[in-house]
Amino acid sequence: MTYDSHQRAAEFHEMAAHAHRAAAAQHGKGEHLSGHEHSRQAMEHAAKAWQYSQEANEQSAMFVKKNKEKKD
Repeated sequence: MTYDSHQRAAEFHEMAAHAHRAAAAQHGKGEHLSGHEHSRQAMEHAAKAWQYSQEANEQSAMFVKKNKEKKD
């Protein structure tokens, strides 16, 4: 379960980075409407990446806590 959250977070981080690069390329060509659309997509992907990162962090903390309790 934790791996899935980490994996999804990584995927959304990669999609956000790709959208940022596409936006920069479009802005560089003077195609501002396309650039703005890519920027919007990048923000959406970044927000999802943050959500999955938070979920992965919470799951990891619970996993560590459970393992610590088992050792005690």
